Amino acid sequence: MELTVLGSSSAGNSYVLQNDTEALVIECGVSIKEVKKAVDFNISKIVGAIVSHEHGDHAGYIDEFLKARIQVYASYGTVKAAKVSYNNLPILYLESGCKTRIGNFTVLPFDVKHDAAEPLGFLIKHNETGNILFVTDSYYIPYAFTGMNNILIECNYRTDILERNIAAGKIPTKMRDRLLESHMSFETCKEALLANDLSKVNNIVLIHLSDGNSNAAEFKRDIHRATGKNVHVADKGLKIPFNKTPF
Repeated sequence: MELTVLGSSSAGNSYVLQNDTEALVIECGVSIKEVKKAVDFNISKIVGAIVSHEHGDHAGYIDEFLKARIQVYASYGTVKAAKVSYNNLPILYLESGCKTRIGNFTVLPFDVKHDAAEPLGFLIKHNETGNILFVTDSYYIPYAFTGMNNILIECNYRTDILERNIAAGKIPTKMRDRLLESHMSFETCKEALLANDLSKVNNIVLIHLSDGNSNAAEFKRDIHRATGKNVHVADKGLKIPFNKTPF
């Protein structure tokens, strides 16, 4: 299995998990044209797309996906808030705590903490990848997990960088207030990782870094030091093996 990052920022978020025969898209925050390129225009291999919440950088292209006959899955609250206009292919609902089979992927949604209608994180399972934890746009993770093999986790900002930018007048104080109640800081990301069972984890991918309130090189270095795991920053275009074992 391979992970491809099509976008991981406020400009748009989308990730593709794929092997030779099937693909699962996580987030509909980039154009369907980019998704088609990622699967070498073999759109029929896409078994579905899952969406965490309704904000445009995660759900803005749902209509395009539906028009391309790609089945989209999201919570009822997300669908209602996203105001999807295309209805020839109904969105299938995801519910926290209820497993859904999508091709050979099993998706277990769970609730997260974000300023959205019904935001979700995902525990994704596939025979090749093992258990994948996906958490974005949440200021903390309300659960602990065991048996994880790969992780995609938000690491949006670091508090000292944010405070320097506020002091310098680069960003308004009200932005800090929203970040604290909607996005995961570096500090919380590290705490969340260390609070979970990482014994079988192969890859940790840091996603949704803020353009101005983060330091990708330092985040990658420090999370690696704290966990001892392979750490990647989700830059657009990143492609990495995403398997249950490193071989």
